[in-house]
This record gives sequence, structure tokens and C-alpha cells, in this order.
Amino acid sequence: MRIIISPAKKMRVDTDTLAYDGLPVFLGRAGRLLEELRGLTLSEAQALWACSDRLARQNFERFQAMDLKQHLTPAILSYEGLQYQHMAPVVFTEEALAYVQEHLRILSGFYGVLRPLDGVAAYRLEMQARLGVDGAADLYAFWGNALLAAVQEGNADRVIVNLASKEYARAVEPYVGQQDSFVSVVFAEDAGGKLKQKGTYAKMARGEMVRFLAERRASSPEEMKEFCALGYRFAAERSDADTYVFVR
Repeated sequence: MRIIISPAKKMRVDTDTLAYDGLPVFLGRAGRLLEELRGLTLSEAQALWACSDRLARQNFERFQAMDLKQHLTPAILSYEGLQYQHMAPVVFTEEALAYVQEHLRILSGFYGVLRPLDGVAAYRLEMQARLGVDGAADLYAFWGNALLAAVQEGNADRVIVNLASKEYARAVEPYVGQQDSFVSVVFAEDAGGKLKQKGTYAKMARGEMVRFLAERRASSPEEMKEFCALGYRFAAERSDADTYVFVR
């Protein structure tokens, strides 16, 4: 079983807490994207990122100085969003860390697919960014079916638990074949009988779910049904084999 999650926009550098173990599988492709990004002016980069002047300057300078093989942070510690705060990887046991290294994959617009301990540099590049590279109109076209292949490498049962946002799941799901099992997880609120998803709580719940699975060393999606953090409970009547719905 493999679990896929999204990255976070905000990143940090931490070369002390935990040593990274290996480099991203698509390091060569990340290098090609780096070349393209370095060719942009500051205003072009800011338009691509759709961010403030401060963030544009910070990330523009990051890409200009970036070394893909030096001063790296383990991927799972490099992201600072709500999902990662609730996952709390800094307090993982050795067993939980080994579990996520085997089962968890982080999708990335810049790096493609990351194992938790892959060494990464801080970057800003969302999957939906319209960056044309080598004839590809955007990053979805640039990565194509390569991300699914990397996620499934060594995954004997071909099961994928999708905890990624729609933006990132879209980079994998279209290529899922009959030999694959793709189980999406939905965290929603019950509003008068109608389900509504709230981004903030969903991000928190995704992180909590990763930690839950790691602590249990889960081997199948079925074990997710016991999850009950943040007030969420598995709703069997709203779920099916391909979608697990949790309601709070």
C-alpha cells in the first residue's frame, strides 16, 4: 500500500534535526525545471507563483542560489503547512519513520514524487502552475504518467490511498489502471444532511490520518475505518470501495 499526500507552500530549512537519506528519484527532471525557472525574470516568476512581492523575491533568490545536492532537508520536515503540523513527524518513533519511508509518497510540482527522507531544497512551484517546459504546456503534461509509475514502484498490492488535494491527485489519478486500486479519502462536515468539505479541517485531518496509519503500521485501507481524530468518524453509509468518507 502507498499513501499519497500534497506538499505545502511554506517550507523551511532544517539540516540538523534529522539526516536526509537519498535524493529524489526525478532529480534530473527537477534540474530541468530549475533551468527553466532561472530563466524567468522576477516579474515573470511572480506571475507564475501568484504571490506577494516579498515571497516572490524570496523564492526568486532561492532558485537562483539553489543547489539540488547540498544543504538539503528531509522532505517530511521541509513542509510547514497544517497537514504536516498535525502529522508531527518530528515526534515519530523509528518504527513510524520507517513506515512512512516505505509507504508514504509526497507529490510535488518541482520534484515529482518524494519519499519522506529524500533531501530537498526549499522551493515554490505548485502543480497547477502554468510553466511550459520542453513542449509540455504545464506541469501535468511535463510529468505525465511518470508520477504514478514512481508511486507504484515496489508496491506489491498496487493499492494507493489518496490523501492528496484535487490539484495533486489529478497528477496521478488519470493514469490509474485496472491493476491499481485507488482509494480516495474525504473529510467533510454534515451541514443539514449535506456534506461540505472545509479546507482547513481537511488538511489537519490528512496529517492526523498519516500519523494514525504510521503508528498502527497499517497494511490496508480497511484499517482507516478506525480513525476518529478531530471529531471525524467513518461514515459507512456514505462510502464505497473507492471513496472513504469521514464526517464530523
